[in-house]
Amino acid sequence: MADLEPSLDQVVDSDLPLHQHPDSDAVLADALKASAEVGMVMVVDDEPMVTTSICTMLDLEADFDPSGYNSPLDALAAIELGFRPDVVISDFLMPQMKGIEFLKRVRAQCPDATLILLTGYADKENAIQAINEAGIYRYIEKPWDNEALKITIRNGLERTRLLVRLRDKIEALEVARAE
Repeated sequence: MADLEPSLDQVVDSDLPLHQHPDSDAVLADALKASAEVGMVMVVDDEPMVTTSICTMLDLEADFDPSGYNSPLDALAAIELGFRPDVVISDFLMPQMKGIEFLKRVRAQCPDATLILLTGYADKENAIQAINEAGIYRYIEKPWDNEALKITIRNGLERTRLLVRLRDKIEALEVARAE
């Protein structure tokens, strides 16, 4: 069976060896993204600076494919069109819709997605409401620490992958039992 994933040679469109390529780090990151399983991360915040900052940070990592939205309605439209994020990061307070309501709608469409709420207005009541109503994985305060956020997203991505594998195994067992 032919390998459908591009090889490093296909991704690096150059006669130079990778270590001599002028943008070798960027090329290697692109090659890893093309050949490895990457996590689809949806970032939703009404402040363009926040979405750009998080997406740029994640885009530098080989294991993330971020998509930023400055409107929860646009993000929901993308999900309606078939986008299936592994991890969703949402602002708490947005003009069109509160983050908790947005994440509840995401949960209904993407039950395996890991949900993270990002807020500049941290209080215990909001955190409890987000956990109880939307089933969020983490509640992160602005300003965030980039390294801690990346670790949280990686852990969330692993959680999503484990949930999907578990669900697939349960379905396979149910099919086997029915036979």
